Amino acid sequence: MKNMVFLIMGLAVAGIFNANAQDVSGQKNVRQAVLDYVEGVYNMQPDRIKKSVHPDLAKRGFYQKDGTYKEAKMTFEQLVELSKTYNKKGMIPDDAPKSIEIYDVLEQTASAKLTAFWGIDYLQLAK
Repeated sequence: MKNMVFLIMGLAVAGIFNANAQDVSGQKNVRQAVLDYVEGVYNMQPDRIKKSVHPDLAKRGFYQKDGTYKEAKMTFEQLVELSKTYNKKGMIPDDAPKSIEIYDVLEQTASAKLTAFWGIDYLQLAK
């Protein structure tokens, strides 16, 4: 029984090291995709949006109006257009937040949280 526990622990540790080697590359790619998204808006670079955001984007946000919350939807095309002029007047400071937390990186998908000038985005990414 004692040998079985060590064997299971050894296999688990070996699996973690293998997964970590793959995760480093995956996390780097996820971080770059999120940076392309946020910096594409901050720096008015729609090509970075086109590079990092899927054309079937289904972005949802909420804002408060007259004491109630309203849903705001955004398509890929709307995001590309918004990115062309969002910071035209220089309202985004040079030190604007772009904090990225990566939650999961799987074979074909990933999830992350972005804290940006406009608030928080929870992102579901796919290869």
